[in-house]
Amino acid sequence: MAATGTTASTIPDFDRPAQLKAFEETKARVKALADAGVRRFFDQDVEVKKRFYTRDHTKPVIYNSNFDLFTSPSANWRDTFISFMAPSPPPPEELPEVCRDIQIEYSKEVMKLGRVLFQLISEALKLNPNYLGDLDCDKALAFAGHCYPACPQPDLTMGATKHTDDGFITVLLQDEIGGLQILHDQQWVDVPPTPGALVVNIGDLLQMISNDKLKSVEHRVVANEKGPRVSVACFFSTSLAPSTKVYGPIKELVSNENHRVPRNHRL
Repeated sequence: MAATGTTASTIPDFDRPAQLKAFEETKARVKALADAGVRRFFDQDVEVKKRFYTRDHTKPVIYNSNFDLFTSPSANWRDTFISFMAPSPPPPEELPEVCRDIQIEYSKEVMKLGRVLFQLISEALKLNPNYLGDLDCDKALAFAGHCYPACPQPDLTMGATKHTDDGFITVLLQDEIGGLQILHDQQWVDVPPTPGALVVNIGDLLQMISNDKLKSVEHRVVANEKGPRVSVACFFSTSLAPSTKVYGPIKELVSNENHRVPRNHRL
């Protein structure tokens, strides 16, 4: 499913300083720049992208089609490149040149947003605002750029099959094509793209430590005859960093009325 295109040096209007200047002038442009950066990566010639193709998760950039290709019963209509941007980001020169500056700046902004989101979630759980931050929920981030090529027979496949995210939260930027759906009351509901908005999903780890007060959302992406559709998913999960920490339900959220859900998660 890897699409061919032009090389980085021949992409029209690729002006990195101008893009970064636009980033500084308005935060609203951050999302547009991230979208453009992901598109530029996938628009490169296949020979350029081939340098990053790997299934070795120790590499600074992992580019492939279907990370679970050899374990899943079916393949998704999607290509992905992913980098672990925190707490120990790769050297800039190891990121794809065509989008490295945007990727670095966008990741920094998402980290700032994550700190605010975890403070708000802590308060919503009637905890100290810094509670989840003190548990390192906001310390590790993976940046994933997804490309869903136009599909000639979308009824025969999926862009991404039904799943939940295994981390704390996921911050998702989707383009105008759409295709994201969530499972609500056993019905698939469209999550149409809203200009200037981000989607925030609760993950499995946050459901577990909140003692099921927050629910990890099942979601999928349908294939589309239009495309390519691109999205940027930023995953907050301490499983991305070496740790011996054991997570379980937060004791303040366990009571006689709210019994402890019996599970722990070692990272």
